[in-house]
Amino acid sequence: MDYRRFGDTVIVRMDPTEEIIQQLRLVAKKEGIRLAAVEALGAVDDFTVGVFDTTEKRYHSNRFTGAFEIVSLTGTVTTQKGSFYAHLHMSAGDREGRVFGGHLNSATVSATCEMVIRVIDGTVERQLEESVGLNLLRFI
Repeated sequence: MDYRRFGDTVIVRMDPTEEIIQQLRLVAKKEGIRLAAVEALGAVDDFTVGVFDTTEKRYHSNRFTGAFEIVSLTGTVTTQKGSFYAHLHMSAGDREGRVFGGHLNSATVSATCEMVIRVIDGTVERQLEESVGLNLLRFI
């Protein structure tokens, strides 16, 4: 991975075998990022995404392996109890044009991942909302 910061924006290049959320965590730590908007594209060969079932209040995950292009990766960086918290969604397409996606649990880069992190001045915490079953935004 390599990256450069330009004002409030960080441009990241991730390399083969790197895991996307781990690399985002590293950049956020090095740059002191507590709040940001994230978007990316690239290629992955192993990713797990989930869908939250509001009735059961739990995620159902699906793992995909093979050649996939990231169609869209978007989300936020916030904090929970003062620590890094990423909420990302990703869609990726296969060679037939089928697209799979959901809440990103993990993704391994196969060729590259180009990420843009727009740093926002401030802090937004996450807190578990029992009635929903999710860590929701809490403005402090």
